[in-house]
Amino acid sequence: MVIALAVPALAQRREKDRLDRAGQVLIEILNVPDNIPQQLLDKAECVIVVPSVYKLAIGVGGSFGRGAMTCRGGENFTGSWGAPSMCALEGANIGLQLGGQATDFVFLIMNKKGVESLVKSKTKLGADASAAAGPKGRTATAATDVLMSAEILSYSRAKGLFAGVSLEGSTLRPDPGANHNLYGRKVSAREIVLEHKVGTPAAGAKLISTLDRHSPRNQSDPKSLQ
Repeated sequence: MVIALAVPALAQRREKDRLDRAGQVLIEILNVPDNIPQQLLDKAECVIVVPSVYKLAIGVGGSFGRGAMTCRGGENFTGSWGAPSMCALEGANIGLQLGGQATDFVFLIMNKKGVESLVKSKTKLGADASAAAGPKGRTATAATDVLMSAEILSYSRAKGLFAGVSLEGSTLRPDPGANHNLYGRKVSAREIVLEHKVGTPAAGAKLISTLDRHSPRNQSDPKSLQ
């Protein structure tokens, strides 16, 4: 009986640790110069953080990582940041970016179409959802064309170097097993980030409070939020 209870507890602890790490990665990235432009963060409907992705030993360039996705609350994403849903990043393309090193990834989801694609099932970047390497720096004046066309902007950090990165062909998907472990019951990504059926667990406080502090309001054109 003790063993039967220990397995779920260990699984929950693992997801809590991942969620806490995602929050720490976001803090580190947002607190360095020439990172994600504030203008883009303020126009993002959702943010995904996937810490410490490693290249797999099996296969050619394959990689896999787990992280967390959080979206602004409210019908049109005008509220505060809500409870996180666990997610997974995988694909052969990622291995080309890693070079054998652990890499942290951050994704900005820029419109409702991008959000909808990510909460349904596996989303192939560049096919199911338009994706682009996110511009970096203190201004986003050169990012107008990218912002207008991309549903997802992607960034990476390895060996302390931070850059926009193209991950077309890789996939992002909800991780229902991880959500079950984290929240203690079956709950879908849509129910978490769009329907707000759960509260933010303590392990997610770092991630959510960081976003609330750095980007408390959605600055997108109101027409784009309808």
